[in-house]
Amino acid sequence: MYTSETTAEIIHDLILINNDRIDGYTRALGNLKDGSDQDLRSLFEDYIQQTTQFNHELNPFAVINGEETTEGKPISGKLHRFWLDLKASLSGHDRKSILEECERGEDASKKAYEKAIQESPDLPIHIVSIIRNHAQKQKAAHDHVRNLRDAAL
Repeated sequence: MYTSETTAEIIHDLILINNDRIDGYTRALGNLKDGSDQDLRSLFEDYIQQTTQFNHELNPFAVINGEETTEGKPISGKLHRFWLDLKASLSGHDRKSILEECERGEDASKKAYEKAIQESPDLPIHIVSIIRNHAQKQKAAHDHVRNLRDAAL
């Protein structure tokens, strides 16, 4: 059964994973070597912008009793950032390792959106439409990062 609390909880989880996606790509940008991998710099900046837009579209629905629920970070996100930092420090910030960790982060985002879609049958159709649209774009990003990783030396 649909409730405003149900909607806010689903949206809140998506906003948190999106915040983690932004943080992950920001860290990945910092791990790229200066003067190289300009294609990845541009791509990661685009994904940061895309995810910021996702959150902008979701924020109005993350309200319970007039209070926003967008504070905090999920534990899984903190663990992902830990692995990104650790892997980068061990690997010397090479292109393939950075892309592997970005794909791992995209996997987490993909799972969060899949879960939201599974939980969404009772949500208002306009919210389901937004979630499905984000999920399609996020999956395309995941697949693109995976393909770049596979092509990396």
